[in-house]
Amino acid sequence: MNDLSKDAVNRVAVGEEGAGQRVDNYLLRILKGVPKSHVYRILRSGEVRVNRHRVGPDTRLASGDVLRIPPIRTAAPAHKAAPRAPVSIPVPPILFEDDALIALDKPAGLAVHGGSGISHGVIERLRLTRPDAKFLELVHRLDRDTSGVLLVAKRRAALTGLHAQLREGAIDKRYYVLVRGKWRDARRAVELALETYVTADGERRVRVDPEGRAARTIFRRVRSWPEANPPVALLEAELETGRTHQIRVHLTHLGFPLAGDDKYGDFAWNKTLAKTGLKRMFLHAHRIRFRHPIDGREVVIESPLPPDLAAFVGSLDAARPEVGHA
Repeated sequence: MNDLSKDAVNRVAVGEEGAGQRVDNYLLRILKGVPKSHVYRILRSGEVRVNRHRVGPDTRLASGDVLRIPPIRTAAPAHKAAPRAPVSIPVPPILFEDDALIALDKPAGLAVHGGSGISHGVIERLRLTRPDAKFLELVHRLDRDTSGVLLVAKRRAALTGLHAQLREGAIDKRYYVLVRGKWRDARRAVELALETYVTADGERRVRVDPEGRAARTIFRRVRSWPEANPPVALLEAELETGRTHQIRVHLTHLGFPLAGDDKYGDFAWNKTLAKTGLKRMFLHAHRIRFRHPIDGREVVIESPLPPDLAAFVGSLDAARPEVGHA
């Protein structure tokens, strides 16, 4: 366990190599041989602390933070195991790669990282297939049910550079969304502050609240089917801020629920959609544009609509062939 004591409380100073990492991923890296379930248990129980404060699994570490780790024993193996063959775990297709970055085309249904009962997310799969890689970290996240462009940094400088651009709002992220209703505006800027809260069941949700954090989304109409039953529209959503569930909550508040959204959407409509071919949320990260964190050149990466979403759009055209571009 990297010279950590198994019988006493450990206090670890986070170095540059841990800056920007989630605390759960940092612990999984330094606590070799400790079951993932145990790591998450000590996080939930509050036994792990950063600078004397309780933290959640998604807390980001900074260089110089002091991490308190409780005594942890690992079970001794009954016998020396034979060398294991390399694990064959599929990794999402690569859209772009150089010596600093990887852009993956994440499918819907795959979490970006492990935890909460998920053993291997995108980042764990990538690390398993590249055991010699010294550094692989997620630049940002996509919800499990969201597909599209996902950035991974291969160098610390790339990670910190892109995080700085995210804080400055300098990264242009665009999503395709399908909504219910007659969307009439070619372009609509939405500024509605958002607040995160916890339901009685312990689930984290987001709602519009004037006292919440500022959130701005720009929607552009791409296609519409106003004569469909119900009317629907395909929009492009540009995130000017990156709040949790921002697109979904903004759309529901406006009265245009996102197709397939099982948290904030129209549940009866979702059931109908599932029967007619759309069995997941229609939210796809189709383009990202940023300055390369090493050489400063502009980088644009695009992901086409995946086959299931493209097929559903095609079925809308087939059902209403007389309706063209709006």
